[in-house]
Amino acid sequence: MTDTQFGPKGWTPERLGNQAGKTYLITGANSGTGFQAARILLSKNAKVVMLNRSTEKSVAAVTELKEEFGARADVSFIRMDLASLSSVREAAAKVNETVPQIDALICNAAIAQVPSRELTEDGFESQLGTNHYGHFLLSGLLFDRIEQSRGRIVVVASLGYNMGLKTIKFDDMNWEKDYGPNIAYSQSKLAQMMFAYELQDRLGAAGRTDVDVYVCHPGASATSLISTSGSRMMRAVWWFMTKTPFVQTAREGAYPQVMCATEEGRPQRALYGPTGRMESVGPVGRGTLNPHAYDKQVMSRLWKVSEKAVGFQWKIRSSEG
Repeated sequence: MTDTQFGPKGWTPERLGNQAGKTYLITGANSGTGFQAARILLSKNAKVVMLNRSTEKSVAAVTELKEEFGARADVSFIRMDLASLSSVREAAAKVNETVPQIDALICNAAIAQVPSRELTEDGFESQLGTNHYGHFLLSGLLFDRIEQSRGRIVVVASLGYNMGLKTIKFDDMNWEKDYGPNIAYSQSKLAQMMFAYELQDRLGAAGRTDVDVYVCHPGASATSLISTSGSRMMRAVWWFMTKTPFVQTAREGAYPQVMCATEEGRPQRALYGPTGRMESVGPVGRGTLNPHAYDKQVMSRLWKVSEKAVGFQWKIRSSEG
């Protein structure tokens, strides 16, 4: 059912008020939807801290944004490689040292359709390690600062969660057998969603209302995601699709994450994104959330597995204590 709360055009940045005094952290913000989200937020006077792997691309992105919005535009970057737990820890320590307020952490960065099985330096299948484990650890390390700010965590997922096994392959999460670019990507994005929904449940059980957690997806957007990590064939197919009406702009793809980072009063157990053709393009609002994304038994087990994998145990205090 189409979400009509924001009217026929859906949510757009015109709804945003002045964001002066607000601070947003965005992973993977030197290109694609993350960069466009930074542009939108900076245009409303927010402070943006980008967490990116490439120093060279980050410097270029900051330069471009300051040229557009003026030298006083409050945008900076901290180098972080989500595929490295040590890099995530270093970046989180720097954030906690230098960023006194986090109104939203937007978990936007991702790799997709890696053609052959690769492992991160910590021994994880690369898509699971980057997309899920990296963000799981980062969110945990920054949680206290987000909590102090009464902020939000926004997980940028993908409709790919509806592909593949539609569950977590606990007996072989690193795909030592039967690896496939799409099925492994699907598991990584489903894992991200399950992390968010399990965090919602844990906050609710603790009586906490000071941190909100949202899940969104960009739909089919013309970004460099596939061209960065996909196979030659996948890159060619994606290039062709970007020339059709089935793919929207990167700026439009950024709308769901900006909406989730800023809009008040939206239900959290939901999936936000385009509501048009196949929910891959069109007006942004609340879309279809299939129940395998919040299978309680699976997501609770995934949480425990993830804590052990990254060597970090979340501490969510009761509102009474």
